[in-house]
Amino acid sequence: MGTLGIVGVGLLGGSIAAAAKKRVLAQRIIGIGRNAERLQRASDGGLLDSYSTELSQAAEECDVLVFCTPVNRIIEGVRTAAASCRSGTLITDVGSCKAGICQSLSAELPSNVSFVGSHPIAGSEKQGFEHAKEELFSGSVCVVTPTARQLEMPSFDAQLSRTTRFWQALGATVIQMSPEAHDLALAETSHLPHVVAAALSRALDSENRQLAATGFRDTTRIAAGDPDLWLAILQDNRDAVLQSLARFREQLDSFQESLQNRDVEGLKKLLEDAKTSRDGLN
Repeated sequence: MGTLGIVGVGLLGGSIAAAAKKRVLAQRIIGIGRNAERLQRASDGGLLDSYSTELSQAAEECDVLVFCTPVNRIIEGVRTAAASCRSGTLITDVGSCKAGICQSLSAELPSNVSFVGSHPIAGSEKQGFEHAKEELFSGSVCVVTPTARQLEMPSFDAQLSRTTRFWQALGATVIQMSPEAHDLALAETSHLPHVVAAALSRALDSENRQLAATGFRDTTRIAAGDPDLWLAILQDNRDAVLQSLARFREQLDSFQESLQNRDVEGLKKLLEDAKTSRDGLN
């Protein structure tokens, strides 16, 4: 591509820039954000060719725009950028929630600009471009989430293919899901685990912190994520997260019941089932 614009140069945005630089995917990479000092530092570090704090102005120059902002800022940001984009510009994102974003943007943009929802399932609890990795997406899965309305548009296939090739070029394996199916799945595999890790972390008695070793730290690692980022995600995907919490509570109840009833065989079966499920992830 000619010019790649990255809106929000944090961990994911910085990693996209680093991966694109390594693979020479763009002639130019523009970082776009609200903090000029941070953008300057990212530029000094070699991630960006230039930067701007003016989204509309920068959008005019981009062939591809990737929004890496918190999910509650994506819709407004895409609308603002799309009004200035030249014909044929592709806009995508990295948001962890898709239904609200995709349904809104699939129907509200200028006809000469396309938005394709994306979610690269990669990252860490760390924040900022200082932790960017050029191989962050290698071997990961990226979900693209076209809406039913978009799939009926004859001109949309080319932009969907373009989005798929973009993430593949960064090293990801791309799969396609509806926005709604994505949000249900991610509630179970990402959003619920964060709530559980946060609850477990809150339950730790301060007097026992010195005894919280590898097991506790590994289990609660993701609770160190940005609270504002996760607040937006949990609010956006509220209904699906509540469903996952209900299913998780059933599992907790099963463990509690086995312990209360001194049901050794039942408890062992729960642990064996859990081990089998976890082993299947390897």
